[in-house]
Amino acid sequence: MQQSAQFSTRQKILGAAEALFAERGFAGASLRQVTAAAKVNLAAVNYHFGSKNNLIEEVFRRRLDELSGRRLERLAKLEAAGNASLDTVLDAFITPALELSLDRKGGSVFMRVLARAFAEHNSNLRAFLSDNYGYVLKDFAAAFARLLPQLDKEELYWRLDIAVGALTYAMADFGMIQRRSGESEREHREQMARHLIHFTAAGLRA
Repeated sequence: MQQSAQFSTRQKILGAAEALFAERGFAGASLRQVTAAAKVNLAAVNYHFGSKNNLIEEVFRRRLDELSGRRLERLAKLEAAGNASLDTVLDAFITPALELSLDRKGGSVFMRVLARAFAEHNSNLRAFLSDNYGYVLKDFAAAFARLLPQLDKEELYWRLDIAVGALTYAMADFGMIQRRSGESEREHREQMARHLIHFTAAGLRA
């Protein structure tokens, strides 16, 4: 029972922090605001996370560990089956991220948090993301390099950097194209994935 209560408290804190970071940014959301939103005391945050920086990192781990696993699993299956093409590898990278943005248990909020991470100049956070999740992009970059041997490493990384920016923009739902009346969120995201894959494949090939 005690372990379950601790798990519940930890998840409440993470959920409240995620929502506040999405709304106010990492510097703009204080630990006191997080504790008020989670209905816990400051000691609970210190017990579970130790510091605000650790809390921020755990907000990312909660989503990115699973997302990274899904992406790499799809990539591994493609390569094992010999089905790796530019479109299918892009699909393995893009679609799991858009599926996460459909998750009603905070996935769409986390997309805005992720967009904040790219927009805000937080060197500690960028180092954390690079150190812990940079290997995912490196594995995909290696797959793209095999499919696009005409591109040198610097050119490939420039193009991938732009592609990741476009995906982040789409995931955070900042786009001008809104979901049509009568269209489900899943249909809208699937259409978005098709356009992103087509657009990014053209950019990588150019």
